[in-house]
Amino acid sequence: MRQKHILFDLDGTIVRSDPGITKGVQKSLEHFGIYEKLEDLKKFVGPPMVESYTSFYGFDLKQYEEALSVFHKYYKNTGIFECELYDGIEELLKELSVNYKLYIATSKPEFEARRVIEHFELNKYFTFVGGSDGDFNTKRATKAAVIEYVLKSNKIEDKDAAVMIGDKSHDIVGAKNLGLKSIGVLYGYGGLDEFTDANYIVKSVKDLREMFIC
Repeated sequence: MRQKHILFDLDGTIVRSDPGITKGVQKSLEHFGIYEKLEDLKKFVGPPMVESYTSFYGFDLKQYEEALSVFHKYYKNTGIFECELYDGIEELLKELSVNYKLYIATSKPEFEARRVIEHFELNKYFTFVGGSDGDFNTKRATKAAVIEYVLKSNKIEDKDAAVMIGDKSHDIVGAKNLGLKSIGVLYGYGGLDEFTDANYIVKSVKDLREMFIC
């Protein structure tokens, strides 16, 4: 890969985060008398929360804000750390950081993304951690907006010099809309059908490493 700037999604790409997220979502739905199995709530991992609550359950803005309040009561102190690094990902980040500049571009609120990165002591590998501007704000509500924010914050003007790596269609489409190449990873929460616009698709962290390190 000739790109020098690598943007990583967080949930489903660097960390397996569904245990904490799905438990929080489950509690928020129960608040409205909706009972779901944790396995069925993995669809919440990755996309902006407002999109998931409104599209999956038809919540209006007031219901969404109420659901988020319940979600965060669990997630901000407990659920946020109910996650784990994918096997081999820290080793990959360490290797890549020698010759590439690495960035986080996630739909997770930025302050939460920073807490996760710091929890796993990965901040030494990343030039910048970029996320949404919060669950109740809309300036950076889409993945494209987050990616653009990361690029502008780091003065990356040459789109051919950057690549986006993620596990959901939002990562791939967001990158395409901004003129970036993308890599879809199948070890996360997305499926092959989400990567029709991806430039590359890999099955594992090992396969991802082989794209950058010979």
